[in-house]
Amino acid sequence: MDNNNTVQARTADISRKTNETDIQLAFAIDGTGQTELETDVPFLNHMLDLFAKHGQFDLKVQARGDIEIDDHHTVEDIGICLGQTLQEALGDKKGIKRYASVFVPMDEALAQVVIDLSNRPHFEYRAEYPSAQVGSFSTELVHEFLWKFALEARMTLHVIVHYGQNTHHMIEAVFKALGRALDEATSIDPRVKGVPSTKGVL
Repeated sequence: MDNNNTVQARTADISRKTNETDIQLAFAIDGTGQTELETDVPFLNHMLDLFAKHGQFDLKVQARGDIEIDDHHTVEDIGICLGQTLQEALGDKKGIKRYASVFVPMDEALAQVVIDLSNRPHFEYRAEYPSAQVGSFSTELVHEFLWKFALEARMTLHVIVHYGQNTHHMIEAVFKALGRALDEATSIDPRVKGVPSTKGVL
């Protein structure tokens, strides 16, 4: 890189153990879409696999939680861990594009994800799903995961599901769009000198 931006491996890992969950997670921004996902929530495994493959991230997750109660704590804590590793992996954010807006269709469904890696956590969510469950997975946990991810990554995240009829398709479009938008926002732009902010810091 010839623009005086720091060259570093943009990776991070974390272990989080509580009375409710036990999670080990490793995340690499500049990956090839490789995943190793072992959680107690099969639908979330599927969504994380889509997120990583469409974002070209490498992601390893081992998670066990109190699913005998429900999936909430496991989904929430994985979102927390993923956000924290993203924030760490980004480092000083020199040279990144920072912003991204991506539309992704999934058959009849259309989702949009807009990101600003601003260091100012904010989350807006516009989605109405036809059903409250996908298999055993509660659709309200999509909001919980995304909000905790945005909060811990300290990013502004807007998620809009414009329309759709199949709840699985609609959520799948969200996670694909999230991966692609984050890939764009984290990518290095050789024209950017330092951080992309008039403040001089993100």
